[in-house]
Amino acid sequence: MTSTNLLYGNQLLDIMRASPVIPVIAIDDIEHAVPLAKALVAGGIRVLEVTLRTVHGLPAIRAIAEQVPGAIVGVGTLTQADEFVAARDAGAVFGVSPGLTPALIAAAKSSGLPLLPGVMTPSEVMAAREAGFRQLKLFPAVPAGGVGMLNAIAGPLGDVTFCPTGGISLESAPDFLACKNVACVGGSWLTPKDVLKSGDWARITALAAAASKLRKAL
Repeated sequence: MTSTNLLYGNQLLDIMRASPVIPVIAIDDIEHAVPLAKALVAGGIRVLEVTLRTVHGLPAIRAIAEQVPGAIVGVGTLTQADEFVAARDAGAVFGVSPGLTPALIAAAKSSGLPLLPGVMTPSEVMAAREAGFRQLKLFPAVPAGGVGMLNAIAGPLGDVTFCPTGGISLESAPDFLACKNVACVGGSWLTPKDVLKSGDWARITALAAAASKLRKAL
């Protein structure tokens, strides 16, 4: 299925299709940012969502953008309008938010940063669609109804493409990727906190390699 976002949609759709899984990354130690990103890229996962859940988010985005060739680095957990320009200037090429507000819509337009906004209900999907968005994040995906929800809204809202995120695992990802309105999934299972803390980058590469095999049939 092809859908075009009125707000930078072609670029965003290309990013979503570049990796079957977008890891949701929270950096607790800035020294982990670059080796983690290199390990993920080595495993075939190029699209990385570095969240602003910790104080190291923006510095990590800058370091990855500057030092990891092949990485497509984005910013996650955008909740404030002023975060858009800061993330863009740090090197992020796309943004992800848990929800959508008028202030975030305006910030996305003015900053030029392609935004994948979070939605949970059909009404939220329709509101985001009216604002010009055709690529959305179903969040939290499993509590929102998961595969059943995605299949149910594919008929009446068939011009929207999703990246479901929240509660998805390596085992359940194929079911989501089989949905005709899903381009990729988001997940945190590629970056377990204990593995990051131990610096086991080979393990991260192995997790990424397994995820990269979950290719979405276009």
